[in-house]
Amino acid sequence: MQHKKKNRTLGRDKDQRTALMRGLAVSLIRDKKIRTTSAKAKELRPMIERLVTHAKKNTIASKRLVASALGEPRPTTLKALFDDIAPKFSSREGGYTRIIKMGRTTAGRDEAVIEFVE
Repeated sequence: MQHKKKNRTLGRDKDQRTALMRGLAVSLIRDKKIRTTSAKAKELRPMIERLVTHAKKNTIASKRLVASALGEPRPTTLKALFDDIAPKFSSREGGYTRIIKMGRTTAGRDEAVIEFVE
């Protein structure tokens, strides 16, 4: 039974799920827009919103928190988040991303595009 278990498992164990979310987050920060399944996009949204909120503070502690959450990514990824993305949302209190449903594919998946709000 799944009582009080709100997160999706995405058919993976914890380590695989963490790696998947980190990879999706880095791709979203790098490309500003990615296409994935609806379930993965819905799981990615709270993680990426939390990272942008930390990045808006722009302190050493927030940089370490974000680097840890992303699994120590390349410096260019952190620079893009802290210098390009976070300043755009300085006056915004949340809702930094949008999910656009693309419909069902021939393989039977519900596809979606997750992107940063401009």
